[in-house]
Amino acid sequence: MVQAARELLAVRSPLDAELMVSDMIGAWWGRRVRGGDVEQVLGEGLVDYAAKAGTPASLTLLICLAYLGTARQGAKAEGAALAMMESGVARPGWADRVGAVKPTGCYVSRDAYGDQDTVICTFAYRWGEGGPARGSAPSVQGQERHALVMVVDHNMSGMARDAWVSSQVDKLLEKARAEAAKNPMLLFEEIEPQQARALLESAMKATSEPKTPPPVSESYSSYHAFARARLKALPPGRKRPAPLHIEAPYSRERRAMLAAEFLASDAAEHLSDPSAASRCADHIIDYGCEQDFSRPLRVSPTKCETFLLDWLPRKVMLSVAEQEAMPHVLAAWVRFAAARTGVNERGLKATLDAVWEAIGKFPQAYRDPTSFGLDRPLLERLLPDGDLSALARRAFAFPYLQGVHNGVALDTLNPADEADRRTLLEIDHVGAIDEEHLAWHEEIAARLWEGDPPQLWEAAQRLLDLGHDRHDVLHVLIEIAERIGDDPDELAAALDDIADIPDEI
Repeated sequence: MVQAARELLAVRSPLDAELMVSDMIGAWWGRRVRGGDVEQVLGEGLVDYAAKAGTPASLTLLICLAYLGTARQGAKAEGAALAMMESGVARPGWADRVGAVKPTGCYVSRDAYGDQDTVICTFAYRWGEGGPARGSAPSVQGQERHALVMVVDHNMSGMARDAWVSSQVDKLLEKARAEAAKNPMLLFEEIEPQQARALLESAMKATSEPKTPPPVSESYSSYHAFARARLKALPPGRKRPAPLHIEAPYSRERRAMLAAEFLASDAAEHLSDPSAASRCADHIIDYGCEQDFSRPLRVSPTKCETFLLDWLPRKVMLSVAEQEAMPHVLAAWVRFAAARTGVNERGLKATLDAVWEAIGKFPQAYRDPTSFGLDRPLLERLLPDGDLSALARRAFAFPYLQGVHNGVALDTLNPADEADRRTLLEIDHVGAIDEEHLAWHEEIAARLWEGDPPQLWEAAQRLLDLGHDRHDVLHVLIEIAERIGDDPDELAAALDDIADIPDEI
């Protein structure tokens, strides 16, 4: 990377240099390395190595890293760069303007459904007292205007899915306005810089949170550092990420009232099983409140497909009656919600078409766990909250839930109850077990039951996939939890680092 930084000496503007370095450090975005955080191991390691090189190329790299890096990388890079400049190492004339930008406008293009926002933030460089540097690239109005474009997907927890940069600012804005003028399902408007910053910072945070690689474009990693730095040039001040029109969180009572209004509406009058329809409506409302920024009444083709074919099969245990009723209840909900929110006829038809198309795929997408030989009473004991995604880790934590052991009918024990949970864990161990060790088994079982932290079950699965015995895996998890203590970040990091069971365990 330090060798590749020699190319920075040939560029003619700070924008080109920033984009080159953003692409360079994007190589490790979202990656994992053993032995620590990737930003510390590789990012700070690069800063240290560039500082030792002491060349004009490495100085230019450090200047860019001081702006584009994380807070720790930036502080280290700035200190190293200042030391090199004091020692007389040369740098390009444009280097003093790296990151010296001002916002010139923020805009959003969004579809009428509210599925996606394309946010455009425009910037210009601030000239120093001497005006443009000699050899600088030609610019619009002498300011090198450019636009950061980011796509936010509200059907994916509001994460940023794509990013790029354009120097054709006027052409970009003109095209966005023209598309909105032609398509009634598109909206384009200028927004406050504070709104844009709140929305995009929230979106970038959502993208960085998944432990599995997020579904982003191939270019996202290249522009991630550039976007993170540019957002800091926008004024803060908005906590709510507009232009999302987020409602206040729905209480349980408000959700129940909304379900009652739906079931009493004309849209739901044809539903033949009121009990199943009521439970299905609860799931639809919960999804909108918890996965779509408290917007249960927002409907769109993509949202309905995601709910029916992705979220439900992963998260909710449905009865047979609910499985049969759900597609029809969802179609009725679309009509009900569209009337409440003013979705036009074109949008309503497109959404209903998507629902009916998904209905044919739903039986295959939703695999009832009872079809795998698990009886429903056992499932209800493991999933009292209906969280289907918890089934595997809870069954791993409590494998003995049926039969009789020493006169105790296991079918009568509730793994969600602390006293019954302790009895189940005692039965899980043959022979004597000391109280402290049993307490740690209780701790791990409780964490697996709740899925907290998620890295616990992820680590267990990796070890099981390698062929290790269940009890050996549990003992590794206990050893780590006992060694780390109560620090959640250190525990998550330690669990992420597990690749196999050490010989001494």
